[in-house]
Amino acid sequence: MLLTLSAAGPDAADLGYLLHKHPGRVQAFDQSFGVAHVFYPEASDERCTVALLLEVDPVGLVRQKGRSAPRDVAFSLAQYVNDRPYAASSMLAVALGKVFRTAMTGRCELRPELPARRWDLNVHVPAVPCRGGVEAAVRLFAPLGWQVDARHVPLDPTVPAWGDSRYVDLRLTGTQRVADALSHLYVLLPTLDASKHYWVGSDEVTKLVRAGEGWLAAHPAREEIARRYLAHRTSLATSAIERLAEVDDARPETVDDAVAEPEDAAVDTAAPTTPPLARQRLDAVVAQLRDAGARSVVDLGCGEGALLSELLRDPAYERLLGVDVSARALTTAARRLHLDTLPERQRRRIELAHSSVTYRDARVADFDAAVLMEVIEHVDPPRLAALERAVLGAAAPATLVVTTPNAEHNVRYPTLEAGTMRHHDHRFEWTRAEFAAWVHTAADRHGYAVTLLPVGPDDPEVGPPTQMAVFRRGTAPVSHEGGAR
Repeated sequence: MLLTLSAAGPDAADLGYLLHKHPGRVQAFDQSFGVAHVFYPEASDERCTVALLLEVDPVGLVRQKGRSAPRDVAFSLAQYVNDRPYAASSMLAVALGKVFRTAMTGRCELRPELPARRWDLNVHVPAVPCRGGVEAAVRLFAPLGWQVDARHVPLDPTVPAWGDSRYVDLRLTGTQRVADALSHLYVLLPTLDASKHYWVGSDEVTKLVRAGEGWLAAHPAREEIARRYLAHRTSLATSAIERLAEVDDARPETVDDAVAEPEDAAVDTAAPTTPPLARQRLDAVVAQLRDAGARSVVDLGCGEGALLSELLRDPAYERLLGVDVSARALTTAARRLHLDTLPERQRRRIELAHSSVTYRDARVADFDAAVLMEVIEHVDPPRLAALERAVLGAAAPATLVVTTPNAEHNVRYPTLEAGTMRHHDHRFEWTRAEFAAWVHTAADRHGYAVTLLPVGPDDPEVGPPTQMAVFRRGTAPVSHEGGAR
């Protein structure tokens, strides 16, 4: 099976740096089901193409199963004569994730600026098993900003009467980050096939949520993707949708986007899509940290490490600490950050610690900046005073960035019943006036100046979906933008 990824434009050969594969070499990588070969059919400053060729050994796969295979399958000729060596199935997705792991996670040690670059890309996969045909390929890839050229592969070109096979010749064109392009392929290739070559268990939910970060939660076909990717196991698909809603505020954002446009408006699938609220929030927090000139940052309530992953890519941050009350979240964050395989120089920059934001902890002191991103609403209101003392009083960072949902904006989400909150674990959700009152009282009590800012579209009637406060210690008072109205 074959996949090619081409980049066009100035310095296209830099793709080799990002993929961490030299254009002048042919490299081979052993997989449990065969061998993955990486080579470059072309590599110039104007155009660069990398090819991933996967050789699958169907006989070897049968031998691996051994006696565990059912009797009616073990002696079936179909085990040896099948499409696995040729069709882009879950095996290609697994190889893609392993061979291009650093690029897929948005890391490039030699050229740290490359992961953020948007490239003019062209992807070609000649044979994709596609349940639902061309329409399914368009439905899944087009909302992500790809122009999709999917064509049915005939069963036999010499016998037109036999009709089309279940395979499509897939070409994708678009301007994307390479990490996004790889994650789209990693998730959607096995989704189109709606089948996997291995047992689908609960760990696949974590893989799906991690690989789909920043785009899957807002995808109009996310339920379909979850069902297909997880082999139609209802309990796993439901768990995945719930986690996407928790991590990326998926349901409110997507519904809000739909309400904002006339329902009969034409959709330009080639136009850039609006970033999910989670992405906008992350960018807003990072922008404040950069403006503050922070060199050391502690992420209080770091969860699965989304912010830490973003900051680790920037060498300007010399010291990073993530703390969370959930040991499970820290384990997931460690995997996401690849702490066990990071180069020693990178590993020295980051640590994870088990701690609570409501208790004083010397480990979180002496940082240039601290972040409470979507954390305070998970704290019981009577414990907010303890959080304030622990963070603004004891830890006392030079800058503190706090984000939390704006309860007034909830009326823009038709799927939320009146009086309900965006997530089952939220202890409260504040209006802009309530947030401003808490922010100013806490700032005055501990000697901080504070600025209030909107995150996401600032609705003229109900304000933005997320509200942000930036505390600065020992500075002159600043204007309170985006405050209560």
